[in-house]
Amino acid sequence: MTTTAPTLGTAGHGAPTAGTAGTATSAATATSAASAAPTATRRVVDAPVRMFHALFALAFAGAYITGDSEAWRALHVTLGYSMAGLLAFRVLYGLAGPRPARLALLWRKLGAGRAWLGAVRTALVQRRRAGVPWRQGQNLGMATAIATLLALALPLTLSGYAAYQEWGGDIVGEALAEVHEALGSAMLAVVVVHVTAVVVLSLLRRRNQAAVMFTGRVEGPGPDLVPRNRAWLAVLLLAAVLGFAAWQWRAYPQGLWPKAAAGEVQAGEDRAADDD
Repeated sequence: MTTTAPTLGTAGHGAPTAGTAGTATSAATATSAASAAPTATRRVVDAPVRMFHALFALAFAGAYITGDSEAWRALHVTLGYSMAGLLAFRVLYGLAGPRPARLALLWRKLGAGRAWLGAVRTALVQRRRAGVPWRQGQNLGMATAIATLLALALPLTLSGYAAYQEWGGDIVGEALAEVHEALGSAMLAVVVVHVTAVVVLSLLRRRNQAAVMFTGRVEGPGPDLVPRNRAWLAVLLLAAVLGFAAWQWRAYPQGLWPKAAAGEVQAGEDRAADDD
């Protein structure tokens, strides 16, 4: 009677073989390495566009807040001029900058709106909700908001400049001021819709959709759509805005911070000290 000893790779009674144990160890090691590896990202927005976005948003917010105060007129005007300069930079960069920053790409996204509406109509008629190209709709909505903001910025700053310079006398000046205020309210409405859409999409997708305007990168494999970050140009843009603000500060006798407001703050501090 011949007895065959169990081989190393076929240990009996369900015991794991050396080969099986080695495979399990390798799989666990690979899984651990994959989880420890950083998430792949790629750059889709360069530093100048992100800097423009931040400065333009801050300038508009400050100009809107100070628009109804005569004491803050110098700061309001300075922020308005800054918006005009930033708009000029964005147009030039949209003509000569990298492809993802080109305005032509924005217009192409807007041009696809009719096709997207047709796809939505077809999907709704056929009751195929999954057939609606939601991702394309998001891109179209964001492109529409950006184009609307850029389009409103030009007449907004021009009407503000004309009203400030009192073109056409009192009657025309008042009319221009009303137009300027209406354009500012329209721009604020677009900003609110834009921000609300970003927040809703972030909640639905459980991912911060605004993070790309801070980091310039999105998750996903592949090469950078914008190979060069051009941080130096973003620094120059910031320096230009701050330099213009400093020049305006020297141009106004009272500076950009009204003395009346500073006096009110000091008076409030003095009253608080007396109460103590």
